[in-house]
Order: sequence, then C-alpha cells, then structure tokens
Amino acid sequence: MTSQASTEGPSKALRRVLIPLALAQFICSFAGSNMNVMINDMSEDLNTTVQGVQLAITIFLLVMAALMIPGGKLTDRYGRKRCLNVGLAVYGVGALISAVAPGLPVLIIGNSILEGIGTALLIPPVYILTTLLFTSVASRARAFGAISAAGGVGAAAGPLIGGLITSAISWRAAFVFQALVIVVIIVLGRRWVEDPLPADPTRPFDTGGAVLSAVGLILIVMGILATDNNIWLMLGLIAAGLLFLVWFFLSVRAKERAGREALLSTALFRNSTSNLGMITQNIQWLVLMGVSFVVSAYLQVVRGYNAIETGLIFTAATVGLLLSSLTAEIMAKRRAQRTLVLAGFVITIVGIVVFLAMVDIESRVWAFGPGLFLIGLGVGAMLTPSVNIVQSSFDEDLQGEISGLSRSVSNLGSSMGAAIAGTILVAGVTDRPGRAYALAMITLGVISLIGLLAAVRLPSTPPTPATVPRQ
Repeated sequence: MTSQASTEGPSKALRRVLIPLALAQFICSFAGSNMNVMINDMSEDLNTTVQGVQLAITIFLLVMAALMIPGGKLTDRYGRKRCLNVGLAVYGVGALISAVAPGLPVLIIGNSILEGIGTALLIPPVYILTTLLFTSVASRARAFGAISAAGGVGAAAGPLIGGLITSAISWRAAFVFQALVIVVIIVLGRRWVEDPLPADPTRPFDTGGAVLSAVGLILIVMGILATDNNIWLMLGLIAAGLLFLVWFFLSVRAKERAGREALLSTALFRNSTSNLGMITQNIQWLVLMGVSFVVSAYLQVVRGYNAIETGLIFTAATVGLLLSSLTAEIMAKRRAQRTLVLAGFVITIVGIVVFLAMVDIESRVWAFGPGLFLIGLGVGAMLTPSVNIVQSSFDEDLQGEISGLSRSVSNLGSSMGAAIAGTILVAGVTDRPGRAYALAMITLGVISLIGLLAAVRLPSTPPTPATVPRQ
C-alpha cells in the first residue's frame, strides 16, 4: 500500500483504511462518555454509588493517559498493525468482562483497566498510520478530520447511544455493543490496514521511564480526585506526581547523554509549536468530557431524566461537533490551523455562557440545545487542526513517540475533565445542587480561556517537521 496521497485525493485503498481507524477512535471515545447516562442504572444494579461509577470512568481515562506514551513507543518495536490488533483484543475482552460484572470491582477490572490498556495500545497506531499514509496537508486534514469526527461523535453521541441501549435492553448491552464493534474493526483492519514501515524488534524499550511517567500521571489525577476529601492529601499527591515526572525527565536526559534510547526524546519538548498544540488538545478533551459529565449528571440527578432522555438532549452537542469535524478538510484549505483553533475556543466559551444563561432563565428542555450545540461546534472545529499541528511538527522517526505523547496528553485532559467536574459536584461548596453544576460549567469555561491564550501563541504558518537521528 502506498504512503502517498495525490493532490486529487487519497486512493480508494487509503480511503478504506480510514474506516477501521476511525471506528477504533470512535469506540474508545464512546467508552469514555456513554457511561455518563448509565450512572443511576449502574449504581443500582452494582450496589454502588454515583461516586463509584465516576471512579470507574476516571480510572479508565487515567489508565489510557498513563499508558499512552509507552503504547506509542511499543509501535516502533512490534509494529503499528500488531499493536493495533493486540490493543483491540485486550479491549474486547475487557468489554465482555464489564458486560457480566457482578459488582464495581469487576467492572473496574474490565472497563477501567483492560479497556484502558487496550485503548493505550490501539490509539497510537491509529494516529501514526494516518500521519505516515496521508502526506499532504489537505489529505492529512481530511484523514484526521474523519478520525477526529469519529472520536468526537463517539464522545458526544455516547450519551445518546448508551441511553438508547440502556433503555431498550440494559446498560450491560452497551458493553456487548463495544465488543461487537471491536470484532468489526479487527476484521476490516486485517483486510485493509497495512503498516508502511517495518518493525524493529531490536529497538530497546525504556521500562523504567514507562513506570516513572505512568506513576507521575496517576498521582496527579488522584490528587485532583482527592480535592473534596482533604486539601493536604490533594496537594501531597499532586506534588508527588510532579516529582515523579521531574524524575522521569531527568532520567530521559541522562539516557540520551549516555547514548541510550529513552522512552521519549527531549526533542519533543523543544518544539514550541507542538507544545502549544498539545496544551490545546488537552483542554479540548478536558472541556468536552467535563461538559459531558456535568450535563449528564445534572439532567439525571437534578432534573430526573432517564438515560435516553439525557442522551437525546445531548444530541445537540453531537450535531455541532459532527458538523464542524466533517468540514475539517474544507476549512484546512481556507484557513490557517491556528485560526481554526482560536475560533474553536471562542465558540466553545460562547457556548458555555449561552448554556448557563439559557438554563438559568428557562426550565424547558429546549433551553439546553443552543449552548450544547455551540460547545460541540467549537470543540469539533479545533480537534483536527490541533492534532495536525502536533503530528506535522515531527518527521517519521519521531511519529511513534509524538503520537503516544499527544494521545496521552489528550486522554489526560479527558480524565482531568471528569475528575475536576466530579470533584466540584461532590465537594459541597454550595447547598444548592443546581449551583454546584453551574460552578462546574464556569470552571470549564475558565479553563477554555487558558486554551484560548495558548492558541493565540500558535504560529500562523505550518511548522517545519523536526527530525532526530535514531540512536
């Protein structure tokens, strides 16, 4: 299979490759959001609490973030297609275990751990293969647009699809649905996906670096989750996480100076364009998953809507996200990537303001629509250009590393979004439940402003790919 995309557009074979790759991103994003509308059903069936289900959701996102960097690095050693297939298999087993879980501990093993590990193995190959196979700016924007749209729709439509399945059958059937999609992806991937670069079984793997980076990320998110319990515990966990990450970076520098291969190249952090792009990625997913959690919980806990009603209301965000994601190719030809990211953050912030204003003055269901639509439109507008900015900043030799790092940053944003939103909701900062949800949305709006400031500093011209010789 050729790795070139012509100026007229990618070949039919390349377009087919996008189907299993986009489906893989869809199902992983779906898994991160569909449980939001099952909170009540799952907590009752598993004899746990809303906080217990939130914990399972957060651990799933956290495992993804913690293992995404090692997962990206493993693609160089074992091959992108092999890692994709192994990740899909692990994910599928986790989904089936989740479907028959008798209690929260088994659910965490299946959903949070196995599905999280599977996602960390399969997502980096999706982005590496896309970068290697689609070489022009327009074709890559089209490809990333399709994959980002699939991921965004999976996250935004997760509540609707999960609500429909839960209402019609059971929340357990949603995990069976995931397993079935995994089977489809494996079949299509075996037929259509080819790895353009050979694997290098002799390439060393930095186990120590993988452990340090994972522990650091885990401690930081655990610190966020501990906010409502003890402020000193929160500060202690976050400080410990930062110390582990500093230890990780020092070990990386030491290995590079000694001529040994580290988990990540320090060159990844010397590219200011990529660094800013990853900040915007982190905040985009933080806001998307945070809004999904806050709105879903508000509709069920405060308004008393069931799973399908909650999912239908959240469809407004799905429509907005799908609309902007599917026009990524056209917009990439007409506007600079920086402009699209800036516009996305502005629209998202406006959407949060509209959402808060409309819900406050109007109690009917339609009041949720305009704000959610704008939030989806804004996030969808910047998902593709942010990915394109980061991936295009580096040459082929660093694609495995930057893909793992980029996806780790994005999934860390997802886990932080659920953690921050959930922490505010259960922290008891206000006696009025509705106000707690409003405070959570305001917090997400403030975080969006930080993303906007990062986007302002992005260059208006495409970055020149950086390359580093293999050691």
